[in-house]
Amino acid sequence: MFSKKSEEPTRPSLPKAQSKSVARGNGSTFSVIGSDVVITGNVVASADLHVDGTIEGDISCASIVQGEDSVITGAVEAATARLAGTIRGSINSTELIILQSARIEGDVHYDALTIEQGAQVEGRFSHSKPKAASKASKAAAATPEDPSLSLAG
Repeated sequence: MFSKKSEEPTRPSLPKAQSKSVARGNGSTFSVIGSDVVITGNVVASADLHVDGTIEGDISCASIVQGEDSVITGAVEAATARLAGTIRGSINSTELIILQSARIEGDVHYDALTIEQGAQVEGRFSHSKPKAASKASKAAAATPEDPSLSLAG
């Protein structure tokens, strides 16, 4: 009748990393890497990524937004990128926005580029050529013709 419930020992809760996935209204998700998180290793995400912490490794994702205090040491590859922090590595992006607080040390490959006044980039900029155009240029290089220059009107 009076039975004593066996109490289970309570486990101390471990601190949770400040990284979470959030669903957007349109069905896609994005992951947030908090300012107190340090990741050593490559990051691959099919979702969008918001980075406020430190990543020591390459990043490959659909879209990346980098906070001002964030540091990424490694290559960044994303369809769209909005960079505000420090990156030490190459960047390959279709649509790239470099904000005034950004500090980039590495080569930058892009299709569309916006750079705010005050941003610092130490590296080479290279406009990515569309794949069809690069095939056409290889075919043109294979045919021995005199080089010509034409202007679009």
